[in-house]
Amino acid sequence: MGSGGNQGEGASGLEAPMPTFRWEEIQKHNLRTDKWLVIDRKVYNITQWSRRHPGGQRVIGHYAGEDATDAFLAFHRNLDFVRKFMKPLLIGELAPEEPSQDRGKNSQITEDFRALRKTAEDMNLFKSNQLFFLLHLAHIIAMESIAWFTIFYFGNGWIPTIITAFVLATSQAQAGWLQHDYGHLSVYKKSMWNHIVHKFVIGHLKGASANWWNHRHFQHHAKPNIFHKDPDVNMLHVFVLGESQPIEYGKKKLKYLPYNHQHEYFFLIGPPLLIPLYFQYQIIMTMIIRKDWVDLAWAISYYTRFFITYIPFYGVLGSILFLNFIRFLESHWFVWVTQMNHIVMEIDREPYRDWFSSQLAATCNVEQSFFNDWFSGHLNFQIEHHLFPTMPRHNLHKIAPLVRSLCAKHGIEYQEKPLLRALQDIIGSLRKSGQLWLDAYLHK
Repeated sequence: MGSGGNQGEGASGLEAPMPTFRWEEIQKHNLRTDKWLVIDRKVYNITQWSRRHPGGQRVIGHYAGEDATDAFLAFHRNLDFVRKFMKPLLIGELAPEEPSQDRGKNSQITEDFRALRKTAEDMNLFKSNQLFFLLHLAHIIAMESIAWFTIFYFGNGWIPTIITAFVLATSQAQAGWLQHDYGHLSVYKKSMWNHIVHKFVIGHLKGASANWWNHRHFQHHAKPNIFHKDPDVNMLHVFVLGESQPIEYGKKKLKYLPYNHQHEYFFLIGPPLLIPLYFQYQIIMTMIIRKDWVDLAWAISYYTRFFITYIPFYGVLGSILFLNFIRFLESHWFVWVTQMNHIVMEIDREPYRDWFSSQLAATCNVEQSFFNDWFSGHLNFQIEHHLFPTMPRHNLHKIAPLVRSLCAKHGIEYQEKPLLRALQDIIGSLRKSGQLWLDAYLHK
């Protein structure tokens, strides 16, 4: 329980000692209407303020009742600025006899990881190369220009149309990786400039919402592959993932779809439909329901530009079909790249691990090459990206050997595989989970 501390006689005129709390008490405050968390042994009541949290109330709420120090350091660039907002939320500190980590999390791994982070800072690995991101933006704009010129010069026949669609799908995929950089505040030192350019890239170049992306994606980073916390593993009963969920569904005789065939119907409803159907609907509805008029205006600017450009060649209906075909192509690219690092890893309920161990359990890498870096937006370094989400992607390869060494020291598996093997493992993982469901469904 919390205590006010021993003030002693003659304490009047002095600042009252800060209340202290035990983990047993703090862990009780992990409800939607009652949220405490710990950062650097300080206890904060975020119940009311979480609704105004710029990253969304869910991502900060996922750490209610826990130590959130490493997540706090991972997500924020300007710590001094952020701490100004934390002062009114401070209600006490951990009792002196309490460990800094809750639920028996490995304190040695945490200490070593924080030393690694300090090493990365000393190596200036959080400093971005502005030319890298400028050239990346330039090659996206170049592809947009080439696409228009192809139709303008060669006409709207089937061959020019298909070529143009592939060029635009490539530019959309690359713009997706670029908006991801700005969304993580990894380009500019000041968060404000990252936010401004993020809205331009995701809004004007892609027709999506920066706030929708951030609120969804930050949850994924905070609790990767954790059911009910990571929206990326919320499959709406379409797929069963990992080992525990398929067995649970099987025992309960839940059969929304024939999950033993999910590795087959994945090709029909996974890559083809995620962006053009599910994401598109979710983005538009989120902007309208939340009255996010700024993001909506940016998205409208994208559609206005697209239809002004291509209606003269294809008409209104033809341009709509053309746009959806581009989304269809991009969706394949996005799904395969994002799932090769995660869906094959551990997926389960909250295990309450330290930051380093939780990210390693949920992510794996793909071998480095110029093509793999470009093709995946450097998400082939998914492990390092998850450990240091604000680190510019062109520096991830520099910290990778140190991360690998820390894994070896603590006996944690560091997975890295060839690109084709990583893509194949997606299907193998779905097949394995589907078989676990079938076995439980038939025999338990």
